[in-house]
Amino acid sequence: METFDLARRLAAEALGTALLVAAVIGSGIMAAKLAGGNEALALLCNTIATGAILVVIITIFAPVSGAHFNPAVSLVMTIRGELSQRQALFYILVQIAGGCLGALFAHLMFGLSPLQLSTTVRTGLPQWFAEFVATFGLVMTIVACVRFKPDAVAMAVGLYITSAYWFTASTSFANPAVTIARSLSDTFAGISPADVPAFVAAELLGALAAAAFVGWLLAKPRAPGRSSP
Repeated sequence: METFDLARRLAAEALGTALLVAAVIGSGIMAAKLAGGNEALALLCNTIATGAILVVIITIFAPVSGAHFNPAVSLVMTIRGELSQRQALFYILVQIAGGCLGALFAHLMFGLSPLQLSTTVRTGLPQWFAEFVATFGLVMTIVACVRFKPDAVAMAVGLYITSAYWFTASTSFANPAVTIARSLSDTFAGISPADVPAFVAAELLGALAAAAFVGWLLAKPRAPGRSSP
């Protein structure tokens, strides 16, 4: 496998996260316009676009940067020794910056004010727990696929998020960078800035819990000891 320098890896993380957020917010804007007030239909449209873009950006950027696009994933990969702390810091910074640019791009594409703050309230224990569950499942999906079937990561992540949009009360943000970026959009996909810290905390806790659980679950079995003569 080719090894890319840090600058190109960071560019891939920034662009990938920007495309992810642009797809989440842009498809939400389009869905809200075309769904005629049917929120279930709007959410379905938003879901399909998000799952699809994840498959694409993971497929094309995974060979370059690992295709994290998510500070929670970069944190777990650092714990697992696959990123240095310095690299992880840069990854997280460019993911957040790229996500914020993605929100701006979505607004410009639809002729909206580029700079916004969301007024959509998303708070409460059920939604926080949903974010914990969503991120736990996402990290578990990634780590298990990397271990057993790396070629399936893109499809597995896209399908997991497509499903989690519907089985979690929070519609599965599962990504601190995306959560922060969505607070900058007063559209269908937005979240109030005041609600961001609790979402991010739940996402990071879910990621850490998944790292601990999967680390135990997938630990290589010990070789059986020799019996005494």
